[in-house]
Amino acid sequence: MKRLVYRPGRHFLQIPGPTNVPDRVLRAIDAPTIDHRGPDFAQLGLEVLDGLRSVCRTQGPVVVYPASGTGAWEAALVNTLSPGDKVIASETGHFATLWRAMATKLGLDVVWLEGDWRHGADPERIAAALEPDTRAVMVVHNETSTGVTSRIADVRAAMGDHDALLLVDTISSLASIDYRHDEWGVDVTVGGSQKGLMLPAGLSFNAVSAKALDASKTAKLPRSYWDWTPIVAANANGQWPYTSATNLLYGLREALQLLLEEEGLENVFARHARHAEATRAAVHGWGLEVLALDERELSNSLTAVVLDGSDELRRIILERFDMSLGAGLGKLQDQIFRIGHLGDFNDLMLAGTLGGVQMGLRLAGHDVGDGVGAALERLQR
Repeated sequence: MKRLVYRPGRHFLQIPGPTNVPDRVLRAIDAPTIDHRGPDFAQLGLEVLDGLRSVCRTQGPVVVYPASGTGAWEAALVNTLSPGDKVIASETGHFATLWRAMATKLGLDVVWLEGDWRHGADPERIAAALEPDTRAVMVVHNETSTGVTSRIADVRAAMGDHDALLLVDTISSLASIDYRHDEWGVDVTVGGSQKGLMLPAGLSFNAVSAKALDASKTAKLPRSYWDWTPIVAANANGQWPYTSATNLLYGLREALQLLLEEEGLENVFARHARHAEATRAAVHGWGLEVLALDERELSNSLTAVVLDGSDELRRIILERFDMSLGAGLGKLQDQIFRIGHLGDFNDLMLAGTLGGVQMGLRLAGHDVGDGVGAALERLQR
């Protein structure tokens, strides 16, 4: 039997989600469950739904599922589209590729705009691909596999007065990077609990426009569990038409209190931008390359760093310093590593993270400069 070895201190979880869960959120989750048909639960439901509208920046409904983000992907498609409908999707990375595969399995006709995994969705290419029978455009706002943030407002503007729905995955950007469902004309926003919202995985969301609700009345893709209609109806009274994940909703209420009332969303966004800038300074100080190529599309929630043989670096850092970094996914396997800097995260946590990466790079035989010093200089401004 392998002998267990105690490792003092906390594990550094620096993957780009799931992220660190604040102690206050953990304590909120650790409470007795209650009757999910009673008045106390109804109050809880109304509070979290109101907070989610603020996070998504919408006046419309936000549907909550006890599911991972993949479930909310499917809900966005099956509630708005019919078999054979033409949709446009942009190849921005691994998760955009998975969402496209789901759409294809559901019987949709996907127009796939191929990409290099180093750029976001191209508004001009999307506009050029629109046809009279295009029913929807699918875009991943912040591609977790690449650290590239697509310009959603520009995509919506490029679509002009075309009637296609705009479906946007914000799983690694919601509550971390500026996002505006209503102002940007998004029809369905897909979100998840395990990243900027600082919760364990297990909740996912659809923020829904009036146009999307109208589309759901005629959409013919099969749906039952994912159907918005009974959920939105029950939500009017703070309820759901099924047994809810009560304790995760406790945690969500606490996380929304931290984000909206105590720190404030604009401060949250500024903190993430500051940490991203410091991380990129470290990467450049090491003499390495950030994967994202367009300055307008640099992610504020994670940084992907180009390095052949990155899996060995990640192994060394995990074994020596008890820190997890994100792996390269799909076609980027063993070619990059990803540093998550989102969620419940501060300057000292970032300094420790970057220190661990720098020590790991040197232990792995890479001749790198003092990236940590460059990052600290940024953080001290």
